[in-house]
Amino acid sequence: MRQHPYFLTGNEVSTIMMTNNLNQDLIEASEQGNRDAVRRLLVEGANVEYKDANGRTALMAATQRNQIEVTQVLLEAGSDVNARDITLLTPFICSGANGFHEILSLMLNYGADLKSVNRFGGTALLPSSEKGYLKTVQRCLDAGIPVNHANDLGWSALLESVILGNGGRLYSDVIQLLVEAGADVNLPDRDGKSSLQHAIELKQAKVVEILKKEFVESNETIRQAKALARADQYEEAIKLIDIALESDPENLDLIYYKGYFLQELKRFEEALEQYQKALAIHPNDLDFYFYTANCLRLMKKPEEALAEYDKAVSLAPNETFYLYHKSNYLRELGRHEDAVAAMDQLLAMQPNRYDFSFHKANSLRSLGRHEEAIEAIENAINNDPTNPLYHTHKQKSLELLAKE
Repeated sequence: MRQHPYFLTGNEVSTIMMTNNLNQDLIEASEQGNRDAVRRLLVEGANVEYKDANGRTALMAATQRNQIEVTQVLLEAGSDVNARDITLLTPFICSGANGFHEILSLMLNYGADLKSVNRFGGTALLPSSEKGYLKTVQRCLDAGIPVNHANDLGWSALLESVILGNGGRLYSDVIQLLVEAGADVNLPDRDGKSSLQHAIELKQAKVVEILKKEFVESNETIRQAKALARADQYEEAIKLIDIALESDPENLDLIYYKGYFLQELKRFEEALEQYQKALAIHPNDLDFYFYTANCLRLMKKPEEALAEYDKAVSLAPNETFYLYHKSNYLRELGRHEDAVAAMDQLLAMQPNRYDFSFHKANSLRSLGRHEEAIEAIENAINNDPTNPLYHTHKQKSLELLAKE
């Protein structure tokens, strides 16, 4: 029979406290990427499946910070890639949502549930498509994650990459991958609009060609380089681009792909040089601020990354794309006050975007501002009253408010 805690001996209490300290230390060491400390703590008896107050295991903590080596150690120790935190997020879906394709690839070998979904009803493919994480999208598709799965907002990966993308170089490549994998261009969202209809309305000319299967890459160097990149032969792809740049040094597409390939090789400083070179040639090509922000994010330089988003926002104050993706990054950083402020700006521009209201509500709930969260989610409900996702999240906020 289990002994009542009031009757534990002093030694038993000390053992419990020591074990809890080991477990907390394991999560902290995992978050910091301290591989040696993680190994030591596991040997000393730390529980690899222990969860902190937010329901995070050590594996989740390591995944959120893209700590690849620590992730490998924890996976070998048996950590569950499908364990959910209090937001229903798993380490596997987290790796997809943050574009950490190396960690995602590791988890595929350790029992990742390809059909598992986040609290929005989306598989790992959806947020990676939404945010333009090309290599992660490729890994998800190669693994067999269903390409036409729609989340509770009624959006598939293709719909997200069109609606929340900008039709630029990176998003066009994401969309090309999805279409080649069998994405249904006529699949409607909850308003009855297809990806093709959205692309036409958003004036994404190249995307429209891709969706109609009419697009042909006219630059043979880029076509060959992209094929090499899909096979992870980035060095060979860069050599091709360099040859072409000798005769066409100001070609922004060539410069972009060289930067992107360097970024995938983790030669971040060189990648930034390419993006900055492009901006020096054409300072109004705002896409390159998005690319520099993504690169700085991978370098774990959040303030510099946010500054790049701000440059694009200041140059295009009426466009939602850059501000929306800045808000995504703020949520990733746990800076929910700033994320709410960004959502307020977005809603001022497009008050009937219920997805913006939904994201705002979730950040407010993370801040414990439940009454405001309920107000925000009610705006989403007013726009889409039959969507059960919104009612579920409103009920959760009501429950949390009642506990205060």
